[in-house]
Amino acid sequence: MTIGQQHTASGAHFAFTDRWGGVSAVPYEELNLGGAVGDDPAAVRENRTRAAKSLGIDADRVVWMNQVHGRDVAVVDGPWDPEQQVPAVDAVVTGRRGLALAVLTADCVPVLLADPVAGVVAAAHAGRPGLVAGVVPAAVEAMVSLGADPARLIALTGPAVCGRCYEVPADMRDAVAEVVPAARAETSWGTPAVDVAAGVHAQLAELGVTDARRSPVCTLESRDHFSYRRDRVTGRLAGYVWLD
Repeated sequence: MTIGQQHTASGAHFAFTDRWGGVSAVPYEELNLGGAVGDDPAAVRENRTRAAKSLGIDADRVVWMNQVHGRDVAVVDGPWDPEQQVPAVDAVVTGRRGLALAVLTADCVPVLLADPVAGVVAAAHAGRPGLVAGVVPAAVEAMVSLGADPARLIALTGPAVCGRCYEVPADMRDAVAEVVPAARAETSWGTPAVDVAAGVHAQLAELGVTDARRSPVCTLESRDHFSYRRDRVTGRLAGYVWLD
């Protein structure tokens, strides 16, 4: 199992998984962490337990989302009540130290944010629709409501399909670029494309976030990562963020 994890001196933790080290069978092999893609639920539970153990966190203290490509944000103090349905949101924010937030992706951009001084973290799911809808600004706004300062935020975006590979119709690219100009891109073969990660980083910069880091991994190009655009039926990667 390979999990890219970064720590800061102030106690912030960020991690992104790849696809290896789990128990899921083809076509979800191996470390599928998504519970709504058709995989065996028992395998997903085991994978989540393994991933959490490798990170030194409690699998039962991870907050997951019911992601729907929107901009709604939930502020949480703990995991969801297992007797209730997980709400449809694309960002979660907490001011509770030690509580890990998770985001699932397989080409979309996982966005992890932390203000260690205020003790606030967020995880957001930014696909093309979420980028246009403004899920990342909405997440930052929710963090600010808990005392975070954009100038103090540490932001990481994880493995995602790159602008050289994310081909879209010209009118779709134009519609995205009208809202987020930095997302306008061209594939390596010269056709219209969208660079969602570039758009996210432009939004972060506009919000005053200066410490923002981008993963170099393109999920479509990397066989070590799940890619919906490449394989359609496949697993999901996860990004995790928490504070000591």
